[in-house]
Amino acid sequence: MKELFKKIVVVILQWEATLVLKKYKPKVIAVTGSVGKTSTKDAIFTVMSTSFFVRKSEKSFNSEIGVPLTILGCSNAWNNPILWTKNIIEGFMLIVLKNHYPKWLILEVGADRPGDIENITTWLKPDIVVVTSLPDVPVHVEYFDSPEDVIKEKEYLVKALKPDGVLVLNYDDERVRAFKQTYRHTAVTFGFELGSIFRASHDNSSIRNKHVSFRIDSGGSSVPVIIKGTFGRQHIYPALAAFAVGSSQGLDIASMAGSYEHHITPPGRMKVIDGIKKSIIIDDSYNASPLAMKEALTVLGDLSVSGRKFAILGDMMELGTYSVEEHRKIGVQVAESADRLFTIGIRARGIAEGAEKGGMEKRNMFHFEDSIKAGYELSQMLERGDVALIKGSQSIRAERIVKEVMAHPEQASGLLVRQDKEWFNR
Repeated sequence: MKELFKKIVVVILQWEATLVLKKYKPKVIAVTGSVGKTSTKDAIFTVMSTSFFVRKSEKSFNSEIGVPLTILGCSNAWNNPILWTKNIIEGFMLIVLKNHYPKWLILEVGADRPGDIENITTWLKPDIVVVTSLPDVPVHVEYFDSPEDVIKEKEYLVKALKPDGVLVLNYDDERVRAFKQTYRHTAVTFGFELGSIFRASHDNSSIRNKHVSFRIDSGGSSVPVIIKGTFGRQHIYPALAAFAVGSSQGLDIASMAGSYEHHITPPGRMKVIDGIKKSIIIDDSYNASPLAMKEALTVLGDLSVSGRKFAILGDMMELGTYSVEEHRKIGVQVAESADRLFTIGIRARGIAEGAEKGGMEKRNMFHFEDSIKAGYELSQMLERGDVALIKGSQSIRAERIVKEVMAHPEQASGLLVRQDKEWFNR
């Protein structure tokens, strides 16, 4: 009964979203990829909202129900049928009455299962498509026959791009870059490699200032950019994508850099948080995939710190037959990047195996079955100057560890992921 109700709600909301798009004719920016969708969506909003009336997906609304909810301007009703009915009524009123509707929509579009994006593109035709990254082993690959099938699913969004639309592509990713040759749309590329239209350089993560700084070069112009409260390239790529989108709509590089001074990165994505005992927490607790794990550990390894480096890593879910090997590969990198390793979950035991193979001593590795125990033990071990990277798939609930060791847990509702009442009940 619950599944039937959900299917009916999805059909109604998608039908209403289709009519709303036809009535108000907003320009649509759709963001897809296996890593960095939410950060990219938020970065584009920062750049575009200073010049246009823009709406973005809330949090990570990127599914068959999340996308129409964004279009309708409604919130997630979770398991409350009354609130779902209210959403449907609000969608209907948006259709029949005249409203002040956004000129631009920034939509995050994801794929958990085969057919997810294909189905959405039967009614959604974007004006701009941004593709972030398509790694060797993407998240959710467990539900597809192969990584290539995940890429094909993401590509449905590119195929749905309007004939006069713009492709914004990560030039550093060979699979993403290939779309430039396959499709005849105007393409704007971004990355660190030579050949990118929007190219980043001189990136530096500062422990002292708790920010990442870099330069963006394009068309003979070069501007410095600082992103506060984060480390690593994980938020530089979204910034590059945002500048690429903005430039396609006539925004100049200097004004976009100015708008970025007030940019706030989303929770749980390489967020730098003050820890207990004058430690520093890198909160990357939103989710985990092999590529994201590797990038986060690279940041940890490159940081110059006065204390020790802790890697607190949970299971990477939905990897199917790739799971064992990918966890072990992460462990090898841990041995190069961290002084202490905490693992959480059955699959994460493979990380410890890889770390031992990579040379980390067993006495520096600790395993836990749940995040609450891991958080308590970490709170006992952290000292002044230590840095702790905390990351795991959603089911690990690694944000609980962050809350245990953050200096000001009273700020958790505004800084951490999954702080809604519905999540606390799970």
